[in-house]
Amino acid sequence: MLARYTAPVATVVAFHAHADDVVLLTGGTIARLAAEGHRVIIVTACDGMWAHVAAQQLAELRASAAILGAQDVVHLGYADSGHGPVLFEDPPDRTRFARADLAEAAGKLAALLATERADLLLSYDPHGVNGLRDHVRVHQVGARAAGLAGVPVAEATVPRELIARLARLLLAFRLVTRHRLGELRGYGTPRSAITHRLSVRRYAARKQAALAVHRTPLSSRGRLAGLHRALIMSPRPVFQVVCGTEWFTGPGEWPESVGHPLSRPPR
Repeated sequence: MLARYTAPVATVVAFHAHADDVVLLTGGTIARLAAEGHRVIIVTACDGMWAHVAAQQLAELRASAAILGAQDVVHLGYADSGHGPVLFEDPPDRTRFARADLAEAAGKLAALLATERADLLLSYDPHGVNGLRDHVRVHQVGARAAGLAGVPVAEATVPRELIARLARLLLAFRLVTRHRLGELRGYGTPRSAITHRLSVRRYAARKQAALAVHRTPLSSRGRLAGLHRALIMSPRPVFQVVCGTEWFTGPGEWPESVGHPLSRPPR
């Protein structure tokens, strides 16, 4: 069973790569923790691909975090590394996260964990859930920071079988290529290896509203921007089904108040 943190109030740090990742991967969990009276600090590594959108994305993140009930938002000071095959040069004032020195980035996060007296760190699985280089870096930095600070970590993930089904759907709608389909099938975590799942349907309204605040991703002409828009516009029952469960691996010490809805998935 997942260990439970028994103090009345816990401090949980949710570490993410990009602003909208916060909602998509752990939005319901953050809302649940906050509703139960726990302190949630959101930390993002990246603030945007380009300087002209960085301030806007951070503003959207703060607004989204307020909807979820998080107490604070912290930016580690890195820039997005992008999704394409080319890793662009660093902006004049900061480093792209994929190029970040691992020890330096982990040190920043570990210092924050110590300052906040964190009881639990939420991070990403070794594949970064979906293979994006900034997401993989979150796993690497989060794992090292948790070790430095002596804080237990629970890694957000998605069942690999679910990703495979989604990938086939994306292929059918020509949102991915067959080559990309093969890559996607290796992401996430096999269902048998996921330690816990959390039903967050009760917080679907808050999660959907928090996602809707992130307008910057919708300004992209990429096809996945359409998927983002579809989630925002989905009827609530549909959104509850599609985004009503969040998954984690690892023996992180969860607050007692949210311990009971976490259960070992069926084999």
